[in-house]
Parts: sequence; C-alpha cells; structure tokens
Amino acid sequence: MKGTKQVILTGDIGGTKTRLALYRLADEGHRRIRGKIFSSKQYEGLEMILEEFLGTEENVDCASFGVAGPILKGRVNLTNLPWVIDTKTLQKELKLKKVVIVNDLVANAHGLSMLKENDFVTLNVGKERKGNAALISAGTGLGEAILFYDGKRTLPSPSEGGHVDFGPRNRLEINLLQYLLKDFAHVSYERILSGDGLYRIYQFFRDSRKFGKEPAWLSRKLETEDPAAVISQAARDRNQELCINALDLFSSIYGAEAGNLALKAMAIGGVYVGGGIAPKILWKLKDGGFMKAFRDKGRYANMMGQIPVRVIMNEETPLLGALSYAIDLLNGHGPGRWIEKENRR
Repeated sequence: MKGTKQVILTGDIGGTKTRLALYRLADEGHRRIRGKIFSSKQYEGLEMILEEFLGTEENVDCASFGVAGPILKGRVNLTNLPWVIDTKTLQKELKLKKVVIVNDLVANAHGLSMLKENDFVTLNVGKERKGNAALISAGTGLGEAILFYDGKRTLPSPSEGGHVDFGPRNRLEINLLQYLLKDFAHVSYERILSGDGLYRIYQFFRDSRKFGKEPAWLSRKLETEDPAAVISQAARDRNQELCINALDLFSSIYGAEAGNLALKAMAIGGVYVGGGIAPKILWKLKDGGFMKAFRDKGRYANMMGQIPVRVIMNEETPLLGALSYAIDLLNGHGPGRWIEKENRR
C-alpha cells in the first residue's frame, strides 16, 4: 500500500447501536476521518444508515463490518434485529469497491491486538501463558468466540455459543429456568446474559414475592427508562433489594458461563470480557462473585484460578478489529491470516 491513501469504512453492527467510522490509510499508518453512532432500530436496514453516513464525501476502497449473527456465504440475518445484510447487495447498491462482513465477536477479537494496556481492567491476574484464549460479550445479546493459538499466532473463530442451553447450577437457578420456560420454549444463556436478560432476572425475583415488593418509584423508572440501567444503578446505590439480588445473580451466571467457555476452549491464554454491559457494571464484576462462579468448576477449580481474566474497556474495539481485517485484505492477505501478535497481557 506504499504511497496510497486508501479509505476504509468500518462498522460494528448490533441490535441496539450501529457504530461507523472512516479511516484513511497512508504509509505512516491509519488516521480516523470521522465516526458516528446510530440507533439501529430506527432504520429498516444497514443500507439506509450507510447512505446517510457516507453521503458523497468519500470514495471507499474497502468496507468491513462486524455483525451480530451467523454469516453464511457473505449473508447474515441479524439475531436481534430484523435486518438482512448481504455483501453483494451492499457492494452493488452503494457502489463500494470491496465489502466484507465478519462475526462481531471475531471483529472484537481482532481489535484486541490494537488495544493498549489501559484499555483493559484485570479481574484475575492468573498465570501468564501462551495458548488458546476466549472472548465473551454480553450486551443486546450474548456473543462468544474462541481465539485459537496455533503456536505462532492467534486466529479468532466465530461461535454462536450464547445460544446454548442455560444450565442451572443450584435450586435458585433451577427456579429461574422454570420461570423463563413459561415464556420461552428454549432458554439460552442469551436470554439471561443480556440487557433484557437482567430485566428478566429482576422480574423473576419480583414475581416470586419472596424478596419484597416493587416500590412505586422503581415501577415508574422501569417503565420510562432502560430497565437494565435502572436495575444496575439501584443495585449500586444499595437501596433496592430486588435489584441487588438481580444483579448478584446476573454477575454469578455471567462468571459461570465465562468459565464454561474457558473450559471448552482450554483458554489458558486468558478470557476477555467484552460487550457493552461489563464496563457499566465493572464495580460488580470486581466484587468477587463473578470470579467465584468462574472458578467453581469442581476438580478444575485450581486450573481456572490460573486463567487471566480481563474486561475490555474500549467500546470501539470491534471497529478497530474490522479495520485490522480490512487492512489485511488490502495488503493481499485473504481470510485466515489474522492476529500475528501473541495473546495480549
């Protein structure tokens, strides 16, 4: 790319927000031109957002998007949004030179190599070792990915692990499962570990009538504001028992599923906690409940305690990952040539 000044459009396409950014490449690296956040549900499709964002200002050499959903042959039906994204359609309708879409967790994983140490907060120091790593991200939905270490580099692999069956660990969680089965034929971890999931846990405690009544002020806030944010704040303020219980259980189940993923991936290289929820409840994740559930794996508890666990604090990590992917393509490297760095510490 020497001597060029190519323009890359990157996107992080989620059920709640769509983040876009334009970067210009040059010999000295990349420079951000501009970016914007859109409310996904206010648009009928990605094409409308791209037309509004791009206008006629820039000629895009490559567009790279991380999208929340399984991608098959350049096409994806988003899990938590009634959109269909197709690379061929985007390329034709928007006259883009090159378009690629990757799973949002894969994009997030690629972004790890572009972050700095202050972009992470450590929940468990663990033992520094080379090996597979894993990424789990709760937000509008629950995303998971495995970062496979082949001895030289780390290759992110997409997964829809957030949709596996929820496995209760005790009587309280069995009761939660039974409660959710009234509304869902299949209860996945995403039904619990997401913004809506936190509200479902709260409703479970409220409707059980064993943990006190919902006060009028809380009812009003839950009706007019984001329920997950309301519950989290009330739990942090320690002024509402239902909210405290709900966030305690959310954090514990989050830690347990992060541990499940670590076991499946044999992620001795570390577990990264991404997504929009973790930075907002960092105080809760640091109180010990998350890591207690993470380590609570019977005969493997000692090994689990040696796995580094870090929260990703940079909300633009998926955008940076999509940029990294696009740069690889423009350099002539096809899919599969990914993160050349060792697992970050």
